[in-house]
Amino acid sequence: MAIAFFSLSIFLFLNLDIEYGSFSPASAASSSSEGPEITYGTVLKLMHERTKFRLHSHDVPYGTGSGQQSVTGFPDVDDANSYWIVRPQLGSDAKQGDRIETGTVIRLQHMKTRKWLHSHLHLSPISGNLEVSCFGGETESDTGDYWRLLIEGSGKTWKQDQRIRLQHIDTGGYLHSHDKKYQRIAGGQQEVCTYQEKRADNVWLAAEGVYLPVTQSK
Repeated sequence: MAIAFFSLSIFLFLNLDIEYGSFSPASAASSSSEGPEITYGTVLKLMHERTKFRLHSHDVPYGTGSGQQSVTGFPDVDDANSYWIVRPQLGSDAKQGDRIETGTVIRLQHMKTRKWLHSHLHLSPISGNLEVSCFGGETESDTGDYWRLLIEGSGKTWKQDQRIRLQHIDTGGYLHSHDKKYQRIAGGQQEVCTYQEKRADNVWLAAEGVYLPVTQSK
């Protein structure tokens, strides 16, 4: 496990366009009673609480709907296509290492393709809810990439062990997944979409990742 985290840290240091001072790798199986705080610049995987699949994307477009880069739930814990960088919304004065409070609007950038977790009014391929895709790039982002962080329970700032929902700003739906799987995609990947109501299937947790230290105090 230590070797795997060391390799991941070196890979992230060489491939991300953000500067790391020191960092603290952590996994979903952390033995700490309280997980590390999640700050801007953190690279992480989001785990769907009920199915344990990770939020995932790769450079394969949807065959229907928007035709944008597809987003799925993926069962393999070790796949590098499931890493996302936590970014602030456009125009924010938030900096790398800043804490993220419940109610904050964030963006998630897919580490491999540099596109943004996105939603819109296209229908999702399996359930007919609203499609979730990856869209844009380093210099191309819009409000369709905005998600409001909602921490379940009494927590005020986002930490690894907290149950969260991500509510899409433009459409109001919650990031959602379920047991329905794609028949023509290898690896048993399941649909990710948005759903208009709060359900058990739109709860997520921060899992594996490189958690940057907090640089601000509140």
